[in-house]
Amino acid sequence: MIFADGDVGEKIVSYLITNYIDDLIMIITASENNISVLAKENEIETHVFNKEDKNFYERLPCDIDLGILAWWPHIITKKLIKSAKQGFINTHPSYLPFNRGKNYNFWALVEQVPFGVSIHFVDLSIDSGAILLQKKIPYDWTDNGESLYKKASSSMVDLFQLAYIKLKSGHTACKPQDISLGSFHQSSELEQASQINLEKQYRARDLLNLLRARTFNGHPSCWFVDDGSKYEVTIKIKKVAK
Repeated sequence: MIFADGDVGEKIVSYLITNYIDDLIMIITASENNISVLAKENEIETHVFNKEDKNFYERLPCDIDLGILAWWPHIITKKLIKSAKQGFINTHPSYLPFNRGKNYNFWALVEQVPFGVSIHFVDLSIDSGAILLQKKIPYDWTDNGESLYKKASSSMVDLFQLAYIKLKSGHTACKPQDISLGSFHQSSELEQASQINLEKQYRARDLLNLLRARTFNGHPSCWFVDDGSKYEVTIKIKKVAK
């Protein structure tokens, strides 16, 4: 059983259909999209998640071997987690235990911590289960929130393929996380963290990291208020010499 969303979820579903279609008993999507089209074309049972349906998870099969969360934006129930014989694995776009939770690309730059992608087993907390595989992704001053998002998306699909082959071979060795070494962020933190206070003093390094962390074409950016008007700020950093 796989819960899939977004471009990453679509690519993972496509990979599984192409190579391991008999493993798929059901695909759950966050909306009617290309993933549900793929499922129907290949005659795989599919359901669209309805967050207003309080019993949605209760109606899903409990007799499954492995559950997969592929770029899944919602929290599943404890009962469902425990129902899978081999457990659930989750694709999380950060180098765990750093930046558990939301907006990993923003916080990696703001906090200046290691960045990457991780596949971990799901436990009863958020992004805190034992790590099956992970890959560190380097970044530099030319990166921003958008470039880290794209790097994570690309690397996650490749990492999932390696992880699934590992699981199919019976290798489930993993390492526990020490979450005291990392961080956790909720989606509600982002807007306030993106505000620039015109009366505050910043280190130049910290301000540049904040500005580039929220630079993502087509998305809101850092902001400030002056004389009753709100302004947004983006930044581009280009390397011109070694």
